[in-house]
Amino acid sequence: MFEVTWEGPVAVVEFSHGKANEMGTAQLEALEALCEELVERSARALVTWSRKVSRRGTPIFVAGADVLERRGWSEARVEEHVGYQREVLGRVRALPLFHVTLVHGVALGWGTEFLITADYRLATPTASFALPETGLGIVPGAGGTTELWTLIGVPQAMRMGMTGERLDAAEALRIGLVQEVTPDVDAGLERARELSRGVARRSPTSIAAFKAALLGSVGQPRPRRQELEARAYAHCLQQGDAAVGRQHFKAILAGEQAPWGERRLMD
Repeated sequence: MFEVTWEGPVAVVEFSHGKANEMGTAQLEALEALCEELVERSARALVTWSRKVSRRGTPIFVAGADVLERRGWSEARVEEHVGYQREVLGRVRALPLFHVTLVHGVALGWGTEFLITADYRLATPTASFALPETGLGIVPGAGGTTELWTLIGVPQAMRMGMTGERLDAAEALRIGLVQEVTPDVDAGLERARELSRGVARRSPTSIAAFKAALLGSVGQPRPRRQELEARAYAHCLQQGDAAVGRQHFKAILAGEQAPWGERRLMD
């Protein structure tokens, strides 16, 4: 379904299926299985990308959900399926690792919503983003309505969701939908690998605690945010990673790998 390559503790996942990397039930099930594998194998980082090109030569990241599979479905079944989409993408977002995605080509609807699952987002100059759903009588149902604004702010989320306007890579960079634009797909993939290798050298327990506390703090009042940070810090102390960092401080500064051990998650 997806092409998964392991580079040490880094999983590189290439979308290359169907005509346009459309996401349907089979792909959601594959993503769910991938989440389980990433946790079981204690992956430190995840890179998602695509080099797919249409018959007309247009690069495609993900051209949306697989709406053709819904022919003959009842409205109740469609609603259940979209809820499943939301659930799976929520699992990807919460993975205790660093997720960087590279958008090369068209990212429509679900393809734009997938960016919400990433911790860092790259794009090539060919990338384009849009939420066409309100023009089809629905709303974005996999995070585009209620989560995208946390990345780009309410006015820009309103713009994307209500006008359906397609954004190019430069505009996506300007509004914060992506963090970097790379010259081409190969340069983007190397940049994603570079970031992931850097994460993989750090304490997996600390990385997971940092991400959990940061995501958990979104929208919370200051006392709750401080509580989450204190819990994450205490967890690193209690699990012994702070001691490892102190013991191997000079070696870490010299670029050597510290013996961090297995990832241990907060309760």
